[in-house]
Amino acid sequence: MNIREKIESNEAKIIIAHGALSQDSKGRKVLEHKDDVRTCYMVDRDRIIHSKSFRRLKHKTQVYIKTSSDHYRTRLTHTLEVAQIAKTIGKGIGLNEDLIEAIALGHDIGHVPFAHNGEEVLNSILPQGFKHNENSIRVLTKIEKSGAGLNLSEEVLDGILNHSGFSSKYGKATTLEGQVVRYSDKIAYVNHDIDDSIRAGLLKEAMLPEKSTEVLGVNHGMRIGTLVKDCIYNTLDNLNRGIIGVSLSESVDRALGDLRDFMFKNIYKGQILKEEREKAQFVLNQVYTYYYNKPQAMPDFYKTIVKEAGLHIGVADYISGMSDDYCLMLFNNLYVPKVVIY
Repeated sequence: MNIREKIESNEAKIIIAHGALSQDSKGRKVLEHKDDVRTCYMVDRDRIIHSKSFRRLKHKTQVYIKTSSDHYRTRLTHTLEVAQIAKTIGKGIGLNEDLIEAIALGHDIGHVPFAHNGEEVLNSILPQGFKHNENSIRVLTKIEKSGAGLNLSEEVLDGILNHSGFSSKYGKATTLEGQVVRYSDKIAYVNHDIDDSIRAGLLKEAMLPEKSTEVLGVNHGMRIGTLVKDCIYNTLDNLNRGIIGVSLSESVDRALGDLRDFMFKNIYKGQILKEEREKAQFVLNQVYTYYYNKPQAMPDFYKTIVKEAGLHIGVADYISGMSDDYCLMLFNNLYVPKVVIY
């Protein structure tokens, strides 16, 4: 028995009946020899961490664009917070932490520059629309490793694809591990975006909906603690009643939803950041337009995609992979004069 087999044996002892055992994975699109040390989900986690698209998350915006402080979240620090929250919830329920970690680390890998502002631009331009969760799958399966993809397990891809959306109209991951990541994403971003907004002087704790803070808590730590514990206990209660699904209790879910609605009204879509959102969208629009009109200026890899999949997709793949800094650099190189002409 090698080390991987020992780990798989231990999983069978500690993971609950409805959890995902590594040895029962539906596998990869391309068959591979199993690792002697790592389970399939551990391999997937490592592949994501070592990917170029994962590293670029450190220079992609969460909410606040080009801030001077190191303490505001980026897409990378958001991803790490989601992973930590999700692993805590998963351990409390008795699920596969390696699968949870792999899904969490890869869930936002398809985000574009300038956060959801950039996503809105591509969604409005592309004939087929644009969703970052679907793009995450494209990046992981068709862009990484020069087009070969990372060949991840089906359960990891399913969890990443179905992590988005706050309401029941969106797809649900087939594994409880994937469902945990979906809730953890919401728990993380609503609360750390409040924290960043307070740090930026745009919000005060007293401005938050009173009904939400009464249920969840009056500070960042209390709210995270309430949500994590509620997700664990409510899910365990679901399972005891034969309901196979991850969820929050009704009152806590409503309180989180109200906080999210408050953030959309006042921060994400509010007047405070309207000018900065419009600047970011202008930059992305201009860079996209340039490469759409001059696809020959893109790297060879993306020119190949244009030939195989079409101009819109090739340019979108190039733009969506950019960091904020790289996109701004290109904009300056393409549109800002370098010398004064007399």
